[in-house]
Amino acid sequence: MRSILYIIILLNTSICFSQNGISIVEEAEKGTFPLIRNHTPARLVFDPNDAEVVETAVEIFSSDLKLVSGESPNLDYDYNTGPAVFIGTIGESQFIEELVATEKLEVSDIKGKWETFKISVIRNPFPNVEIGLVIAGSDPRGTAFGVLELSKSIGVNPYSWWADVPVKKQSEIHISGNYISKPPSVKFRGIFLNDEDWGLQPWAEKTYEPEVGDIGPKTYAKIFELLLRLKANTIWPAMHPSTKAFFHYPGNPKMAKKYHIVVGTSHAEPMLRNNVDEWDKDNMGSFNYLSNKESVYKYWEERVKEAKDLDAIYTLGMRGIHDSGMEGVEGIEEATTNLQNVLKDQRELLETYNNKEVTEVPQAFTVYKEVLDVYDHGLQLPEDVTIVWTDDNYGFIRRLGNKEERARKGGGGVYYHASYWGRPHDYQWLSTTHPGLIREEMMKAYKTNSRRMWILNVGDLKPAEYNMQFFMDMAYDAKKFQDPEYVDEHMETFYSTALGEEEGKEIAGLKMEYYNLAFKRKPEFMGWSQTEPTTQIDTTSFDPFSWGDEVNSRINQYTELEKEVEKIKENLDTTSQDAFFQLVYYPVKGAAFMNKKFLYRDLAIKYASEQRLISQKYKELSHGYYDSISAITRQYNSEISEGKWEHIMDMAPRRLPVFDKPEISINLSGEASEVAGISVENNSDIKNLVLPTFYKDSDKTHFLDVFLKQIGELDWSLKEFPGYVIPSETEGQLNKETLQQRILVKVDWRKWEEAGEPQTAAFIVKLGEKEYPIQIKTRSYQFAKSEGNVFTEQNGIVVMYAENYSDKKDHAKYKWQKLSGLGYSENLMKAAPVTEESLDTLEIENNSPYLEYTIHTKSITDSGELILNALPTHPLTNEHSLRVGVQWNNGEVEIIDFRTFGRSEEWKQNVLRNLARKTVPVEVSQQGEQNIKIYMIDEGVYLDFIYLKLKNHLLPYSLLQETRKNKIN
Repeated sequence: MRSILYIIILLNTSICFSQNGISIVEEAEKGTFPLIRNHTPARLVFDPNDAEVVETAVEIFSSDLKLVSGESPNLDYDYNTGPAVFIGTIGESQFIEELVATEKLEVSDIKGKWETFKISVIRNPFPNVEIGLVIAGSDPRGTAFGVLELSKSIGVNPYSWWADVPVKKQSEIHISGNYISKPPSVKFRGIFLNDEDWGLQPWAEKTYEPEVGDIGPKTYAKIFELLLRLKANTIWPAMHPSTKAFFHYPGNPKMAKKYHIVVGTSHAEPMLRNNVDEWDKDNMGSFNYLSNKESVYKYWEERVKEAKDLDAIYTLGMRGIHDSGMEGVEGIEEATTNLQNVLKDQRELLETYNNKEVTEVPQAFTVYKEVLDVYDHGLQLPEDVTIVWTDDNYGFIRRLGNKEERARKGGGGVYYHASYWGRPHDYQWLSTTHPGLIREEMMKAYKTNSRRMWILNVGDLKPAEYNMQFFMDMAYDAKKFQDPEYVDEHMETFYSTALGEEEGKEIAGLKMEYYNLAFKRKPEFMGWSQTEPTTQIDTTSFDPFSWGDEVNSRINQYTELEKEVEKIKENLDTTSQDAFFQLVYYPVKGAAFMNKKFLYRDLAIKYASEQRLISQKYKELSHGYYDSISAITRQYNSEISEGKWEHIMDMAPRRLPVFDKPEISINLSGEASEVAGISVENNSDIKNLVLPTFYKDSDKTHFLDVFLKQIGELDWSLKEFPGYVIPSETEGQLNKETLQQRILVKVDWRKWEEAGEPQTAAFIVKLGEKEYPIQIKTRSYQFAKSEGNVFTEQNGIVVMYAENYSDKKDHAKYKWQKLSGLGYSENLMKAAPVTEESLDTLEIENNSPYLEYTIHTKSITDSGELILNALPTHPLTNEHSLRVGVQWNNGEVEIIDFRTFGRSEEWKQNVLRNLARKTVPVEVSQQGEQNIKIYMIDEGVYLDFIYLKLKNHLLPYSLLQETRKNKIN
């Protein structure tokens, strides 16, 4: 076996292996194997007695080689008639066994391991063969993964079909070296096709598989091929009422066997049964194990008998017909007893109809929603059954295994959502779950030994392509993802391989901004409405009158994204346009249009309260962005890829109010008593117009607006402003083309010092014949040079990012650890590690790690509020909570807990904004320095930012208030 360090030089990507590798080049060199020579691909040889998936992988690889070379390779079984790619499984393939027996191939490094493979260039592997490329798998899926890994390495992207990623033509590809894969980090890795009503099912029914009129074998074949390309192995099939059960079409389980995909079912579908489609209440009675046990048992028995030869994971337990609680039980005690009997009978069925011990049959028990409460009530679960933990449907895992549960033979798993239908609000349209959040939550699972089965709910599959790739890559090789910085690298690699190395970094940057903006509010949540029960849309919590104008700031952020995506589209090769549209353009544009639809609605309604004529323009813009969503959705379905994706994209899943063209009722019918008006940031008192206070050495600007209330023409100007005040404009005209103008004001601090550092001043805004005096206040803070990070009160509020502490104390085992790339601040402070017990609350001041923050204030108040903002995570285990100790000015430590229960209103608001918030009352008895210490108690708390609120202001929604720390140099 070669031990030289090789760098794999791929045609579309670069990977470095630490011990051994394959070199792929475009020119023949001594000892290289000609995979493609002069457009002609090498023969592909496999054993007809090998597993069916091996032949399937060979067929896929053959098609891929044709895409790359332009010619189809020959496929045969003859391994002794010249150079070829020899593909086979240890113990299944005759020629692999011969290579092992003649010591031409060493397989001890993969033999007996789960889904591993080896790729080797071998001289004279057989008597009549000068050189061969051998792909050997430890098991059939390992062989398939090896074949498709090589395919990816020569430029065939896993999404070459599912997102029309182009394949670069090559006339020469030559290979040398040796590569050995590692076993996957997670044993069973796959997807749940869920809520397929709005895309996948109608597309299959009407476009891709009309002969079946449903998601049938042809569709599943493409899905299973994608799973193999992603080195995944498990499917939870689609199961909504719009779709027939997976077993309804005999070709579906046959296709699962062909691709060697493990079939499971969701938390609500025990024993491989799709209750929504297969339970006939009229003929079978109620789905109730207390009153109708015989019918239910027989129903399960039929499927176990039918599926006994299928590679499957059986979901144990029982819930209602469709994602509802168990029928017929009253109270948790009865539910626990009934479920215990269900488990016993289900295990009996598996033992009766499988040709192996029941402990060897893969089984999973998913503790979703109310099932977690039943489990925690004392349900006894067999040791070999995998406990599948779940997130709260919004990306935050409800809990993981404690030390006892981590040691169970069956191990743990995770069912995680990247798409969801339900309360408080669906998010099925665009895939916006932040990769940094997925990484952090799944790494917690991995580190606490929940690594037997990971399932991602991908909804309609499109447009979740990137999150799906991200999740599967992490499940396959978790080690890389333990570093949060790897998220950026992974994203850049994904887009570079799909759309070109030059564009990859730029695309990754704009997609990360797409995720960051959606983290503060998903596009589907911008109506400030809820569902189950469904409520009507409302105005957003973004404020156009305060904190730098949160509405226009968010509009501007999305406008910049749109400019970037348009620039890349313009420069992109024509062959990549369809892929770019699916992977980047549609989701970015869709998110921008949805945000602007609601943000311009906000401006229309909120500006109408001041009788601004421009409200009508913003109403039209809001409606225009609804039309823009319609237009790009038509483009997706009808224009790209020659109509291949007709019916795949629906811009209004479940027809919720958030997707409608918004109704905007504004009344500007001559009620205004003046032609024009004026509005000043953070100020609603027209008789006392004061700009927010300016603070020394800050380049912060504040704004005032002048606007028409009636049609006409009006001149405006600024008068008598001090020399240190710098307005963006000093005069202008309002007319039918310019209905309003914004004047930005800032201070030249050098001139301010020369003017004697005045604390107050004023200037005049002349609006037609009326004059409005505007007051200006300036303040400065003086600090000792040794103070480091010091936060200051500005306009009655202090904003601190958690990462910008002034001091920090660690413990030998526990510490506050910076987590980059996530949160509103994009840098969290994490209570780590996530594998230990909680700390003792009795010894907080002596033992607990803490973060310390230094503040300088001007206000004195007995009703201040310290507001801590964190990720809305859940306790790590049932032996943890989410507590921190908060100490104000060395007073008593107050313990607060971010934990929420069930689907409380607090939890709903937390997940809609991806923010948990707790308030501690504080008293500020004197001006000057204040001190905060935040002590760790429970691991898994993620502090984001902290507000100190000293005056009765509405808080900024998304930190558009200046948050820069003051550094004294």
